[in-house]
Order: sequence, then structure tokens, then C-alpha cells
Amino acid sequence: MEELNELDSMCGVSDDELTRRFIEAVRISNEIKQIKGNPIQCWDAEKKLPYILYPDGRREYA
Repeated sequence: MEELNELDSMCGVSDDELTRRFIEAVRISNEIKQIKGNPIQCWDAEKKLPYILYPDGRREYA
């Protein structure tokens, strides 16, 4: 059973809203890294392996 947080202890923000904000923060952080020309970490769901995505589009699997 999934346990929900107390809205008062989380400043009135629900679990779903916190999750949505976290996902958006990670997306924005990855965009900033790409703009600066830094590689980002990604996950290949088909191969089930992590990889590093370089600005030139090259993938390096771990």
C-alpha cells in the first residue's frame, strides 16, 4: 500500500505534485547541461543500460 504524505508537513504539496516538480527540475537541469555543451546521463530502456549522451549525439554505454 502506498503511503501518502501529510499535506501540512509538506507545505500543502501533494505527492503527485512533488513528483511532477522533481521530473521537471531534472529536465530543466539536463537542458542547461546540453546548452553548456556538457554530457548528460541517460537510460536506454531497450538495452536496460545507462549511457552518457554527448552534445554531438554520440552515446557511450557504461
